[in-house]
Amino acid sequence: MTSTHGSATLDRERLRGLAETVTGEVLTPGTDGYDDARHVFFRHLDQTPAVIVQPRDTDDTAAAVAFAQANGLEIAVRGGGHSGAAHSTVEGGLVIDLRHLDSVEIDIDNRTARVGGGATAGAVTVALAEHGLVLGFGDTDSVGVGGITLGGGVGFLSRLHGLTIDNLLAVELVTADGRVVVADADQHPDLFWALRGGGGNFGVVTRFTFRLHRVEQVLGGMLILPATADTIAGFVRHAQEAPDELTCIVNVMPAPPMPFLEPAQHGQLVIFALLTFVGTAAEAEPVLAPFRALAPPLADLLQEMPYAGMFQPEPDDYHPVAAGRNGYADDVDGAGAQLVLDTLTAQLAKPEVQMAVVQLRPLGGAIARVRTDATAYAHRQRALMLNVAAIVSRADELEAQLPWLETLKAALCDGTPGGYANFVYDDGPGRIHDIYPPDTYTRLAQVKAQWDPDNTFHRNHTVLPAV
Repeated sequence: MTSTHGSATLDRERLRGLAETVTGEVLTPGTDGYDDARHVFFRHLDQTPAVIVQPRDTDDTAAAVAFAQANGLEIAVRGGGHSGAAHSTVEGGLVIDLRHLDSVEIDIDNRTARVGGGATAGAVTVALAEHGLVLGFGDTDSVGVGGITLGGGVGFLSRLHGLTIDNLLAVELVTADGRVVVADADQHPDLFWALRGGGGNFGVVTRFTFRLHRVEQVLGGMLILPATADTIAGFVRHAQEAPDELTCIVNVMPAPPMPFLEPAQHGQLVIFALLTFVGTAAEAEPVLAPFRALAPPLADLLQEMPYAGMFQPEPDDYHPVAAGRNGYADDVDGAGAQLVLDTLTAQLAKPEVQMAVVQLRPLGGAIARVRTDATAYAHRQRALMLNVAAIVSRADELEAQLPWLETLKAALCDGTPGGYANFVYDDGPGRIHDIYPPDTYTRLAQVKAQWDPDNTFHRNHTVLPAV
């Protein structure tokens, strides 16, 4: 008997053999749990895989890769399922869903942690916090550690402790030919270089080993100011000039209907900033004073808290229909800030646009102290990362948002190329070369040719094997 789905025709005896080989779940259309498992964070990126394998260990993962190879199935690897480019699912192929590989083993004395490839940022952060230890895993509770790390890892602690990859010590990986290898500074150093920013191009990571930092408390939370050209430009300038202990995520967006905001402020454009200062409230006061002096805050919720308090769980039913564009800039001056305000005002007037936001992330600090060629994340000297995004009601409304998203991004970036793999929603022609500059791409292609010459792992921002 055979099961036909999409481009795949699978022999049920082979599926039964796979299910008997692995200790994890093997799900196919119609089986219990399949529909829940196939959904990703962005629900409009709806795909129907032929098979979903949820491995319980590295051997299961290797068996899933071998099964896909033997049956001609396209492979997608899912960690947290947050890929805006639909990389964590695949129509008619095989999804390796790493959700069960979520272990966190902490060596308190040596300040290291071994983390499963399917763990989420929030869960790991909470586990580390029990010992007063931290590592920067992005800024969103349910995002997978695997995707964050392999793309680089920008987050709440980046200016002080660098990107996630700057604290990566070793990786356990299942390769396209089914081998299980460990890559670190001594073993397979070229592969280790490529995995630090090169995405999922080289295999399925089942375990990471990280260096940790001791941080008991931070001064963090939300600071909301009126959005004007002066306040936006000033906020970015102060964030860039601040000591490394402060990392800011600056969102220009309509004020949500939060209870601590006056009703008249709901829907008005504001600076909705998330700030993380590593230190005490007394140490933070002179650093934060310039931000508070830009305008009377509409809300000032900054407070001392455990670092894990920065990772608030998202509502279970939050699955936005979103499109975005990403790039780098040197700064945002008054003219650029006014362009942001004018563009957002115009787009938010359209009934189909539920949300429009420009996110500005001042970089520098520890990120810039790593050599550009030290990892596959090469944008070390860029001062500011920006994301322009729109949320609409239906997937068929997304296409109409792309022109203004691209136009605003290009204007703010002054036409310069650049992209952060984890925030690039589009896989258009040439986009891979925005993410990876020429020298970086050339080296990645050489590593790809060694470890995945047939491009088995291409559900990502794909690097083609060098010829």
